[in-house]
Amino acid sequence: MMRSIATYENHLSKTEARWFAVYTGFRKEKYIQKELRKKGIETYLPILQQTRQYERKIKKLELPLISCYLFVKITKPDYVPVLETDYVKGFVKFSKNLISIPEKEIEFMQQVVGEKLVISAEPYRWEPGDEVEVIAGTLTGLRGQLVRRNNKKEFLVALTNMGYSLLLSVHPNWLRKTVL
Repeated sequence: MMRSIATYENHLSKTEARWFAVYTGFRKEKYIQKELRKKGIETYLPILQQTRQYERKIKKLELPLISCYLFVKITKPDYVPVLETDYVKGFVKFSKNLISIPEKEIEFMQQVVGEKLVISAEPYRWEPGDEVEVIAGTLTGLRGQLVRRNNKKEFLVALTNMGYSLLLSVHPNWLRKTVL
């Protein structure tokens, strides 16, 4: 009986800092970010501003874009210090592979979180499944896949290395079909 030896991908580098996603304890993202920064580790926590109205008051909240996720830019020597930080549950892995997140995807999230305008329009020139690129606005250069044409006028951008997708409304004049 032959056994195959599994090989796993690990994008950690001794010299080049790369972005990775970390699982955190519930509502511990800001605390972990503060602790990692004390250790000199670069972090990114995408925060959304929300206003909630209660019976007697209005409250402004800052909530993570993705609950229980924090992004860290590390080299191999930073790996263990990140894991040793209180409330860090571990690194996000895909089929046991430690895959880095491309810098462009982190920049995209920074643009999305910073974008204050919501523009809705129907991408009438394309069909679901078409690859498209944003050619205007703060999201210029972003590529994704058109999910559907409907009254909600939605454009889906899949961030595959993070395991999440973000649904965005984009004006059709700001899109062009990507040619392979």
